[in-house]
Amino acid sequence: MSAPAPSAMAVRAPHTLGQWLATLVAGALFGFGLALSTMVQPEVVLGFLRFEDWGLMLVMGGGVLVTLLAYQGAPRWLRAPLLGGQFDTQARPWNRDTLQGAALFGVGWGLCGVCPGPAIAALGTGNTQLLWALVGIALGAMAQGWRADAKR
Repeated sequence: MSAPAPSAMAVRAPHTLGQWLATLVAGALFGFGLALSTMVQPEVVLGFLRFEDWGLMLVMGGGVLVTLLAYQGAPRWLRAPLLGGQFDTQARPWNRDTLQGAALFGVGWGLCGVCPGPAIAALGTGNTQLLWALVGIALGAMAQGWRADAKR
């Protein structure tokens, strides 16, 4: 039996020292931004989701704006990514599974006020209670993987 072909959505690991450093700096900057914006505190996130605190709207809106500019502008302004490779587009269209997964993610986020990125960043602030949320996130990801394998 031959090995399955690699997925078109496979993530390529950084290879050069520059790519490793850029990944490290981007991750640290992302985590610092999450901590600075208080998104690492579930109480603040739940206050935002209850429409009691609008501060995170600016944070999320800023993130959406930067992402929109980067995804739309970078391929137009640059011939290739700064650290090598090529610009890719979304490889798979939206479908029912994507919509169901997004809805489930949103419900989980709304119930506990924890998103995976901020939960991991919050561990750096000493909030070890979020380990329970991360266990739930990991179990959900495993269940989705099993479900996807069963559908093939």
